[in-house]
Amino acid sequence: MYTYEDRVLDALGDPTRRAVLKSLRGGGLSVGEIAEGMEVSRPAVSQHLKILMAALLVTVHAEGTRRVYAVDTRGIESVRKWLDQFWDKTLLAFKDAAELEAAKQASGRRNERFERKIKGQTRSVPK
Repeated sequence: MYTYEDRVLDALGDPTRRAVLKSLRGGGLSVGEIAEGMEVSRPAVSQHLKILMAALLVTVHAEGTRRVYAVDTRGIESVRKWLDQFWDKTLLAFKDAAELEAAKQASGRRNERFERKIKGQTRSVPK
């Protein structure tokens, strides 16, 4: 099944579309403004914009006779939420590993204090 996230990731899989999206970070631009400095034609930029709009990563609105394209924050937020599911699992695994390591270290300090007490030393080992 082809999901919305698949569409977004496919759209972002092309380096030209990523460059188009990056160019829009500073605000809305026309196709001509986006195409300036790129190695593709204006019609090619238009085709890339259609794909980005279908993935809800770009919006378009009219300003007089110009069509101005901008980043669609709804699409970006949706992708971020989808990626967060992996980050949440990673953070949970890191937390579990850190807690296990802390427990091992605490157990080791308790064992050292116990061994010193048995040998007649009453000072505890500094942390």
